[in-house]
Amino acid sequence: MERSRAQHVVLLDDDGRAVGTQAKSEVHTLSTPLHLAFSSYVVRSDGAVLLTRRASSKKTWPGVLTNSCCGHPAPGENLADAVLRRLGEELGLRADSAELVLPHFRYRAVMDNGIVENEICPVYRVRVGENATLDPDPDEVDETRWVSWPEFSAGVLDGSIEVSPWCRTQVEQLSASADEPLCWPTEDDDLLPPAARRVVTG
Repeated sequence: MERSRAQHVVLLDDDGRAVGTQAKSEVHTLSTPLHLAFSSYVVRSDGAVLLTRRASSKKTWPGVLTNSCCGHPAPGENLADAVLRRLGEELGLRADSAELVLPHFRYRAVMDNGIVENEICPVYRVRVGENATLDPDPDEVDETRWVSWPEFSAGVLDGSIEVSPWCRTQVEQLSASADEPLCWPTEDDDLLPPAARRVVTG
């Protein structure tokens, strides 16, 4: 499996502009700076959504049930490309495109041990066929499961299903936009934070 190119994360100011980079291995501390990330929800053509359980060896939220895949773009990497790259690295999943559904998502969360997540984290939907195959990296993922979105979202919202703090807030926002994941409205890349917008030259 190809190693991730995202060995550094993009640091941001409060308006989402890039202000530097920091080694990925060093960024998550008791005072994590605001940085650029992404979340994705893989949706099959039958409407089922892929959930993952984070590996128990991970530094942040180990063993917690969450959305399909999260990650950080490498400096200068297009965010949608980073989503597809990370799905390949983490889940062995091949997909053709990623659709932006929550361009403004941002959160800050603190673990019991004080480690902080602090991200501007646009959210993407990735559509795959019913025969999509997975080959999860055990260093990243302990478990995968396909779920019914209505049942999953209802459980998250009523507290009976425990998920990562970012996933819970994303479920709230996505459920408010549409009842089924294939109906989530897509958004324009121009709504992304400045550091994540595609630069067009020529």
